[in-house]
Order: sequence, then C-alpha cells, then structure tokens
Amino acid sequence: MDMINAGDTAWVLASSALVMLMTPGLAFFYGGMVRRKNILGVLMQCFTVLGVISLQWVLFGYSLSFGPGNAFIGGLSWAGLNGVGFEPNTDYAGTIPHQAFMIFQAMFAIITPALIIGAFAERMKFSAFLVFTVLWATLVYDPICHMVWAVGGYARGFGTLDFAGGTVVHINAGIAGLAVALAIGKRKGYENKSFPIHNLPLTVLGAGLLWFGWFGFNAGSALAANGLAASAFVVTNTAAAAAGLSWALIEWKVNGKPTILGTVSGAVAGLVAVTPAAGFVTVMGSIYIGLLVSVFCFIAVSFLKPKLGYDDSLDAFGVHCVGGIWGALATGLFATKTVNSAGADGLFYGNPAQLLIQTKAVLLTVVYSFVVTFVLCKVIDMVMGLRVDEADEVEGLDVSQHHERAYTVLD
Repeated sequence: MDMINAGDTAWVLASSALVMLMTPGLAFFYGGMVRRKNILGVLMQCFTVLGVISLQWVLFGYSLSFGPGNAFIGGLSWAGLNGVGFEPNTDYAGTIPHQAFMIFQAMFAIITPALIIGAFAERMKFSAFLVFTVLWATLVYDPICHMVWAVGGYARGFGTLDFAGGTVVHINAGIAGLAVALAIGKRKGYENKSFPIHNLPLTVLGAGLLWFGWFGFNAGSALAANGLAASAFVVTNTAAAAAGLSWALIEWKVNGKPTILGTVSGAVAGLVAVTPAAGFVTVMGSIYIGLLVSVFCFIAVSFLKPKLGYDDSLDAFGVHCVGGIWGALATGLFATKTVNSAGADGLFYGNPAQLLIQTKAVLLTVVYSFVVTFVLCKVIDMVMGLRVDEADEVEGLDVSQHHERAYTVLD
C-alpha cells in the first residue's frame, strides 16, 4: 500500500463522481428535447443504465474490458472484482487503488450506452431497452474498450491515442445510435410533423451538468493530480467554449439568429471532440478542435440528416460520432509530446503516421460497432420486439411504459 498517493486517489475518486453526474445531466439534456409525453421515459432509461451497468461492470464487464485476455477481449479472471482490491495495478495506474481505477472506468461504461438513447428516443420498448443495454455493453463496449485501452489490446498495440474516450465512448456510441435508428425506424409522423422541444431550460441545465462533469471525464483520465490533469482541464474548457461560440456564429450566419440550443449543442460537440485529444494537445490545438467541430456537426445535423432521412432523434450520431471522428483525427494532427511524453507527435509536429493510426482506429470502431449493434437490434426485434406499438407511441412512453406523467394535467 506504500505506492498509493492520497492526492491522486482523491482526484480520481472525485473525478469518478463528476463523471457519474454526467449521466443524470444527459438525462436532462435529452429529456428537455423530447415531447413532454416522453420525458420520463428518457429519465428512466438514463437512470436505469446507471443501475444496470454498475452491476454488469463489477460482475464481468470490467474483467472483459481490462482483464487479462487476448488482443480483442479480456477474460473473466477479474469477474466479481476477484483480485481487484486496494493495491495499485501498475499496468493502469500505479499510485491509486485498483478499485479506484475500476470505479472511474465504470462511469465511462455507464454513460456510453446512455448516449445511444438520443438516437432512438420516443420509440423503444423498455423491456427491449434493458436487454439491448446489457448485450450492447457486453458485446460492443467491452471489446472496443479492451482493444483501445487495455494492455495487449489490438488498437492500443498499433499506437492509437485516445486519452479519455473519443473512440471508446463517442464514436462507439454515436455510430451505434445510427445503427439503432436505422433498425428501429422513424418516429410516427416524422416525415410530415414537427417534434418541438418541450422544455429547453432543462436541456440547458443538462448541458451545464455535462460540461461540469466533463472535467472529471477528461482531466480525471490523467489518473493523477498532476500537470497533465491541469492541462487536460484547461483544454477541455477551452474547446467547449470555442465550439459553443462557433456553433452560435454559424447559426447566426446561416439562419439569421443564434440560438441557445445551438450554443449548448456546440459546447457538447466541443467536449466530445477534445476528449481523445485532451491529454495530448496544447491550448491552441484545442481552440482549433473546438472551432472546427461545430462546422462538421452543424453540417451533419442541419443538412446531412434531412437529406438522408434517418431519424436520429436527438442527434447522437450527428454530435457524438461526427464530433468524435473529428476529435480522433485531430489528435493525429495536433498531438505533441511536449504536452505528454507518453503520447506521440501528430502530423503538425512532424509525424504523419499518427494520423494514419488514428484513421485506422476510427474505421475499426465504426465498422465493429455499427455491424454488431445493427445485428443485435435485429435479433432482439425478432425475439421480443424492439419498438412500442403505434398506440403506445402515440400515447407516449411515460404512460405506456411507466404509467406516470411528468406534469400535472389541470382540469
């Protein structure tokens, strides 16, 4: 126990709590954007993910993700946290208890399937959602996590840089969201009805909680209370600020007026994009990442989605996959060993090979996650049905799935 550093341990545990808060924050962010008859359905899904994945993680998810295994998946030697105790694990974090690293990573495993909810909001059966969440975490998240982050993982082995989850969390969840949206189909009336946001202040509140929690997400990934954590904290805030302003300016130019929904969407996109780069780029690099991610995500949300006609309800794909891809590739452009000697230089610092490595990791994540997620949806649909019936969808998930109403109906 002599190797344990109290400051590092305190920071990682505090960061774990910050990341945990992101899932309820996401519930408000998404919940405000759906119709009022579906807000409790979104809140229920997000909070259920907290419970379900917390158990899946300690029972076998952590072992599959980080435990000894092969290049693609861990084994079950750490199932039930067997051997995951108070001593540090020097393969991952040499100055904090192994359980501190485990619970920090648990919060990433929780929010990733929660992000997918934004793509199929307002139309998935709750029973199917439960089955999908457990199977997706086991068959998609855990293998991708192992390949990118685990010792001996395939993508880690060829040099992928992903400081806090650009591939593991955001591209993974975003492309899975597109797969689910295509498999489950469009919401009833999507082609000829508007789906107005029912409570924009809730969405803004959720965005604020996400920004707050993201400091734990990114700066906590330094796994120590040190200069790298401070750098990751600074670039995280800077990229979010640049992206929020960038989206507002784009809207102002294209649509004539900036909106608060666009501003908070841009901030979230900036947080997504800087996630893989947070421990590898300078503050100027983070500004470029933030300014440009809003351009790419705005195009995806405002032009690509209407043109192609898919119903990604709350733009999980348009923000998290598109923003995550830019962030992963931008890491290959802006990374510098002057920030993190354990990383690598990117293209702009004389190493074009890193951009190719990042591209390979992006393609691996996109193909694996999309294919497995789409097949999983089809299997669940055949076995138990994926989508609520038409009458339940019209009534709303709050009443049809949970027998509750978010707001009092006055006579």
